[in-house]
Amino acid sequence: MAQILLFHHAYGLTDGILALAERFRAAGHTVHTPDLFEGRRFSSDDEAFPYVEALGGGIVMERGDDAAAALPFDLVYIGVSLGVMPAQRLAQTRPGARAAILLEACVPRTVFADEWPAGVAVQVHGHDKDPFFAGEGDLESARELVSSVEDADLFLYPGDRHRFTDSSLDSYDEQATDLVVQRALGLLARLG
Repeated sequence: MAQILLFHHAYGLTDGILALAERFRAAGHTVHTPDLFEGRRFSSDDEAFPYVEALGGGIVMERGDDAAAALPFDLVYIGVSLGVMPAQRLAQTRPGARAAILLEACVPRTVFADEWPAGVAVQVHGHDKDPFFAGEGDLESARELVSSVEDADLFLYPGDRHRFTDSSLDSYDEQATDLVVQRALGLLARLG
């Protein structure tokens, strides 16, 4: 069974993110869910984005590093939206990563390292008309990433919602999330 480090999105460590983690735990995996916002939760972009901007990407990455530092190296990193930044960076730069599962965002491959590490699998999942994922360059980054990595998949789901894997939000897409979890569990099973 895998050790998973799951990073939340810009609304914080919501009940929906905790529920997503429970789905992986129910399959026998150990899931760590650090709170990068120290207890703060938001219910709209208007609340979340100013906080994230004031906090800064450097602090988000630093807190992600701190969460990983206490854990073994052979982790699977999962990030949801904003959480993709620390998940993808750690998968690319921290030795021992087993896989990255990037939900609803993808950073250009060369931002964190020149190459994707050999033997590290990656999955990217997103709604095909999500204005953030499909409309701001993440989808193009995902296509480039999966074309350059041996064990990589891009899964697109019909829809235009962002944070669709969070069951505590109005944007939740149960059917797509079920497929995300099924496909992610399939990857974890292959990793052994």
